[in-house]
Amino acid sequence: MKKTFSLALACVCLASTLLPANAAPTNAADRQFKAIYTAEWQWRVSQHLDGDSESDDRIEAALPHVDPQTEASHLARWQSVMAQLEHVARDKLSPRERINYAVYRAQIGVLIDAQRFREYEKPLNADSSFWTDVSSTARQNFKTPADYRNFIAQMGDVPRYFAEQTANMRAGLARGFTAPKVTLIGRDVSLASIAEAKAPEDTVFYIPFKSMLASIPAAEQARLRSDAARVIAEKVQPAYAALQKFMRDEYVPRARETLAAESLPDGKAYYQSKIVEFTTTALTAEQIHRIGLEEMAKINAEMLATMKQTGFAGDLPAFLQFLRSDPRFYARTPDELLMRAAYIAKAFDARADQYFGYLPRRRFAVLAVPPEQAPYYTSGRGGPGVYYVNTYDLPSRALYSLPALTLHESAPGHAFQMPVALEQTDLPPFRRAYISAFGEGWALYCERLGSEMGIYTTPYETFGMLSYQAWRAARLVVDTGIHAKGWTRAQAQAYLHDNTALSQHEIETEVDRYISWPGQALSYYLGEMAIIRARKKAETALGARFDIRAFHDTVLQLGSVPLPVLEARIDTFIADGGKSPYGPKSMPAY
Repeated sequence: MKKTFSLALACVCLASTLLPANAAPTNAADRQFKAIYTAEWQWRVSQHLDGDSESDDRIEAALPHVDPQTEASHLARWQSVMAQLEHVARDKLSPRERINYAVYRAQIGVLIDAQRFREYEKPLNADSSFWTDVSSTARQNFKTPADYRNFIAQMGDVPRYFAEQTANMRAGLARGFTAPKVTLIGRDVSLASIAEAKAPEDTVFYIPFKSMLASIPAAEQARLRSDAARVIAEKVQPAYAALQKFMRDEYVPRARETLAAESLPDGKAYYQSKIVEFTTTALTAEQIHRIGLEEMAKINAEMLATMKQTGFAGDLPAFLQFLRSDPRFYARTPDELLMRAAYIAKAFDARADQYFGYLPRRRFAVLAVPPEQAPYYTSGRGGPGVYYVNTYDLPSRALYSLPALTLHESAPGHAFQMPVALEQTDLPPFRRAYISAFGEGWALYCERLGSEMGIYTTPYETFGMLSYQAWRAARLVVDTGIHAKGWTRAQAQAYLHDNTALSQHEIETEVDRYISWPGQALSYYLGEMAIIRARKKAETALGARFDIRAFHDTVLQLGSVPLPVLEARIDTFIADGGKSPYGPKSMPAY
């Protein structure tokens, strides 16, 4: 599978002319391929498997089925699709469909591997879980009366869905396929906030019903509120209580003590499958570990040079301790942190048109991470319409790192890139799936871009950016160290402590995230390296013709693709003379 995957990417060929996506297939190979992915996508939608996209704000009336029989049928379907793809004459595909083929084949390969290793038996990690995914629906924007009715129906489906997930987790326990025990301690707090709530109205599930659409008549609003409270009390809370008991009495006590992915059943192959998924490359753990060490040395030299600019007289460990402990670098209230983040986001807006021709239509809000998730959540997270800032434990949320975090999570990072991808309406729906190496690589690249844009106004903020760069390069070392080299949790924490300015709280939550989510942490820095390489190649080849706006537009117009597809597209960008994919006037009319 892995050889096939990398070969599919290696043969990507891009043409200078991008055909209209909704145009009729131009030849038999195009028609054959389009029939395959259209049928599979329609099936995926029918199975409620299409939610892993850059934005999916629909409110479904049911939750997916995850029982073993259904999961086995998913594996069979995707294996059948892969077999069908083997019979497509790739060399006969039109240029646009060659791109789609590379993206789609890689996607199907990842889906097959996930089913083959039965990842559905481990539906949680230290960062997120199936039950927090369910509750997060309550925080979406409800746009129609049907959304409220669908959500009530979905809540009624929670007991069945949780029962299937619990059965899968028991099967995982039986074969030693669980998240490590140390990363699960305390994670049931998000269950308790619902299971132990005194009233349905006190749960996150009731949030949409507190302030409903004004267009809904008062009598219907009352009925919907009554129905919601009843379903929360009779279905949702008992399901969360049962799951809470299972987690406390059975799952966590029996979860594995080991940390490494390679200690799982067929662990070496499993970890390599996660490397393929999250990096879209065929690199080995040893190669990635070595890259991480080399990059850390380069960043460390930059950090030392920036430290000197601050006038600090001590060594790097002393400077890191100074940054972690001096009150001037920390907000005193959650509102102060949120407002500072919003201010930085607006600073980007003032410079946006100098670096981007195409600007997304969708705006984003700056919100606090929900309290039931905040203690074990990352420092921030962004996406279409939202930039979440973690205001829990303010002494661990450094202000000097906030500009880099904001560029990564809001604009021009995730809350910018994802809407741009969604606005490429000429792409097939499977192209909306989020590819971590591309999306996280872009967001990390945006942190570096902040230096060019003048976002960092003090050496401390520049150091914060470099610390974040070191943090992501350190992930290459730590993730492979934990999952392939036998590193301990303490060893991983010490590496982050000694090489970044992260607070101790962030270090602990981050390491637990890497332990319980193998491979995901590898996406960021390898993705950024690919974008920087592509940019340098274009700058060298094009010289005075290089336009940063056209380069950024070209990257973002792709949506989310494997890194070899990105690199091939930039080769075409160079061959075309560095032209914007949107034409001479890349700024859309509003």
